[in-house]
Amino acid sequence: MGKKRRHRVEPTDDWEQLKPLCGWPEQVSYEEIRPLVLFGSSVTQRTEQTGTAQRTLYRRVKRFEAEGMDSLFSTERAKRFGLPPAIRRFIVDLKAEHPPMRPNEIASVCYVRFGRHPDGRTVARVLQEEPIPLRMVRRYPPYHEIPEAKERRMAIVRLHAEGWKVKSIASYLKTYRSTVYRALRRFIEEGLEGLEDKPKKEGAGGGVRKVDLKAIAAVRRLQQNPELGESRIHGALKRMGIHLSPRTCGRVLALNRRLYALDKPKRGSHQKRRMPFASSRRREYWSADVRYVDHRLPLGGNVYVISVLENHSRAMLSSMLSRSQDLSAYLSVLYAAVERYGSPEALVTDGGAVFRANQALSIYEVLNIRKEEIERGRPWQSYIETTFNVQRRMADFHFAKAESWSELVAAHERWVGDYNEQSHWAHRERPDGRRSPSEVLGWVSGVRYREEDLRHAFFSTRFSRTLDSLGYARFRHWRIYGEEGLSRREAALWLGSESLTLEYAGELLSCYQVEYEPGSSRLVAISRPTLYETSHRLLAQLRLLELGDEEWLKALKLEDYAPRRPRKPQALQQALFTYTEAI
Repeated sequence: MGKKRRHRVEPTDDWEQLKPLCGWPEQVSYEEIRPLVLFGSSVTQRTEQTGTAQRTLYRRVKRFEAEGMDSLFSTERAKRFGLPPAIRRFIVDLKAEHPPMRPNEIASVCYVRFGRHPDGRTVARVLQEEPIPLRMVRRYPPYHEIPEAKERRMAIVRLHAEGWKVKSIASYLKTYRSTVYRALRRFIEEGLEGLEDKPKKEGAGGGVRKVDLKAIAAVRRLQQNPELGESRIHGALKRMGIHLSPRTCGRVLALNRRLYALDKPKRGSHQKRRMPFASSRRREYWSADVRYVDHRLPLGGNVYVISVLENHSRAMLSSMLSRSQDLSAYLSVLYAAVERYGSPEALVTDGGAVFRANQALSIYEVLNIRKEEIERGRPWQSYIETTFNVQRRMADFHFAKAESWSELVAAHERWVGDYNEQSHWAHRERPDGRRSPSEVLGWVSGVRYREEDLRHAFFSTRFSRTLDSLGYARFRHWRIYGEEGLSRREAALWLGSESLTLEYAGELLSCYQVEYEPGSSRLVAISRPTLYETSHRLLAQLRLLELGDEEWLKALKLEDYAPRRPRKPQALQQALFTYTEAI
């Protein structure tokens, strides 16, 4: 009546049904090897049934035959390597005293205390097996609650002598790591005397702080652009003559965000990928691309940034704002880069049509430039995409505030100068100390060309003309309006298969649609004029803007030159000598 009846289970040899019936690990081990020991079953089949490795089953059978049932339990050798109760109790107490301490650090403290260095996994297992006290009496109060200065520093020295790390000491005593480092340094250099307070020298102040109100105000002005991080703020302050470390700039940025409720910059992916066009020397690879810019100009329309980048130095060689992303605008930027820095070995672009146009390919061939393309759908393979992300953080804030084309151009030019002169993240570990793209680029140039050679390379697309007093340029029996404010200045004309563009100093003036006579390069019609807002516009030009499109002719067809008439002599020259005298 008083005995508990056992639950009856049908006998089975199926391992999946037999294993849940085992109540002890030793019983499981025995059931795994029982068919092998009693009946001599196949080890391979038993491995398939239980999932235990063959070598493990062979080892257990061998030990069972030698030791019997004792082989199922822990061996004396394993018991001998267990931690003593004193060390186990010390591990638990140390974890209770300072919970953030990690197992590896606890193992180091045990080595200093007992001369035995357990493995970090062993310490973690002890903490799981042993109960941890709910409360533990602190041996030392917080650092600033210790009344005597010498006792405060002595607590740091004692904990460090026990094997505590600086981070754990600072966390346990609720002080800064710099305070811990300073106390240990003074103890190493001066001994116990270094733990005493030193009297201040007469006239000595608190030192000079680099982070003064001037620096904080400068950071606050730069922080109006919420996309700037500590690295770009550091570079901008350096150009102003304010030298703060990037970490210090980050702390000032965080302070301003708390005070003024500012937003943090948006962070992208920091995944490091293999770059197929990584450059090991200057002028090896150039990258070119086009980026759309958001703006608030009253005239509307699209605005693009067309740029050429040097991969090794990350320097922006040439960049221009344009109302269009056609071939003429791209060749204008490429011409400016080649004219100043020579030609590279290879040019990297995406699959855009302007980069693969026939005129562009012929120019690459003349200048001995190898054309390379990134893989489709992988824009990160081009270095200029990273630079455009930098432009987004540094300049898009000012682009959005520009209310006129001149302000937009000024913001773009200011960004190009700041980007080339500020320190770049890619050069932070250079041994020669060069940090900015312009310093890395230096004076080394690629293959330089004479002006006439460049004109020959771009002969079918680029022409130079001097604007007259009204701002018109004469080109192939046509008068084409450029900009009245640039009278008597030399402008560049870019002739394409369907368009004609006028520019001055990298700034677009006007654009026209052209038609050719079939089978020749003769211009039959120039229509659909588009005038761009420039920084060179004069107030006197307003009288032209008041005229309608029909009243103000922007492209005028001129008459062909009259054919020259052969000059006839006015009178026959008299013979100097008669024929008979000459004989």
